[in-house]
Amino acid sequence: MTYLLWSLPALTVIAAIASGRLSATAAAILGLAAAIPVALSTAPAAFGGGELGLALARGLWIGGIITPYILGGLLFWHMAAQGRAPADRAAVPGPGDALARRRLLFFACFLVGPFAESATGFGVGMLGTVLLIRPLNLQPRETMVFALLSQTLIPWGAMGSGTLLASAYARVPASELALYSMVPVALLMALWMALYWRTAARAGLRAPTSECWREAGWMAASLAALAAATAVLGPETALLSAYGPLIVLRFALDRRPGRAQMLAAARSALPYILMIAWLVATRLLPGLNRGLSALGAFNPFTDLPAWKPFLHAGSWLIAGALAMAALRRQPRVLAGQARAAWTTGRHAVYSVFLFAMMAEVLAGAGISQAFADGLFASLRDWTVLITPILAGAFGILANSGNAPNSLFMSSQLSLALQAGLSVPGAAALLHVSGTSLGIFSPVRMSIAAGLAHGRGQERGVYVMLLPYALAAFGVLLCLALLLALSGSPG
Repeated sequence: MTYLLWSLPALTVIAAIASGRLSATAAAILGLAAAIPVALSTAPAAFGGGELGLALARGLWIGGIITPYILGGLLFWHMAAQGRAPADRAAVPGPGDALARRRLLFFACFLVGPFAESATGFGVGMLGTVLLIRPLNLQPRETMVFALLSQTLIPWGAMGSGTLLASAYARVPASELALYSMVPVALLMALWMALYWRTAARAGLRAPTSECWREAGWMAASLAALAAATAVLGPETALLSAYGPLIVLRFALDRRPGRAQMLAAARSALPYILMIAWLVATRLLPGLNRGLSALGAFNPFTDLPAWKPFLHAGSWLIAGALAMAALRRQPRVLAGQARAAWTTGRHAVYSVFLFAMMAEVLAGAGISQAFADGLFASLRDWTVLITPILAGAFGILANSGNAPNSLFMSSQLSLALQAGLSVPGAAALLHVSGTSLGIFSPVRMSIAAGLAHGRGQERGVYVMLLPYALAAFGVLLCLALLLALSGSPG
């Protein structure tokens, strides 16, 4: 009975989301409302009003660290897009140039889409992909799949805010968690590439084997660059820094632009170039890094991330948006885009705060630890096999990794420590299961259908995706099995 009560917050969230009538924010409110009385009445550790206040404050702190990434990325993206020239229709490959059309498709799905998603999150990567491939006049069903493929690097989406949040729950450095996440992400990418090749063939954009190998080579190089950037810079700016030069290189190789075209593209990308260069400099130049750190650092909880306003990427994204408004003398545009950014991102902000507070309440009350102890006593090292199923299913329902990370990461951490497993490996498995499988979320499918003018075709797309969803669960279960086998004996 006690374990059922301890499960009540998670079950409440699952039921609320699965009903289809409540948003993730409403589900998070209900989950927190359930977690507080459960923690106060059944906590295995001492947990009263003072401890509750401390847990809520810790959750608020985590949310406050993450929020500038979300809102700053959205605001900067919207301001940078102001006045951007429309796409050059003459530059779109014609029906007779099949190879150029195929290369534009890859460019949109696996370079521009992830870049846009990393800068902002919230499905903006799908918008960027669809806008680029719309002139190819593909069927809505295939366009929906290509839009979803822009979401394959979600652990680095929205300035890596989800990974930063997961690292706070897991007490693992963000760069280390993101690097461990590269392993399952790379294995899943093989499935996404197979889905891309099959869908491209269905859409009439077939390519010779040599071009498929070229695409696989580009993907391998992209993931290698992303891993290197993550190790050096951390997950916030890694994808922007790695993919920015790759996008320029691919554009130059595929389009062979003249001087005028290159200058026009550079002007359009200038805000991103300057912002990425500055963020990279703040990470790589020791003197600059130390100087900015000395200007301010707030760390009320030693085991949680500190807030350094002059090193926080979200702060600089907001500053960049303000600078663009000042240079262009567009204060009214800034105000309008700030409202648009809040409208788009407010529910994500609410859910980050609410889920973080719920996670801290359950952890502070000792419920997460006790739940993990009970599971471990029953299943021993094999408990970790449950992770991909729980987190993946929850990520699909919630369209976010924040919910499964907040609910299950503390228990996952306890299980890893008791079983002698790799803590970063166990945390990364949970994180990737919850985030990457969100590609199959009904919410994301709905966005893709709207962008592709494919309302009513969602069922057919799900039929196409089902084998890949099952294969993705299989890959993650195999990784969980390897992780369990790596534990210490006994």
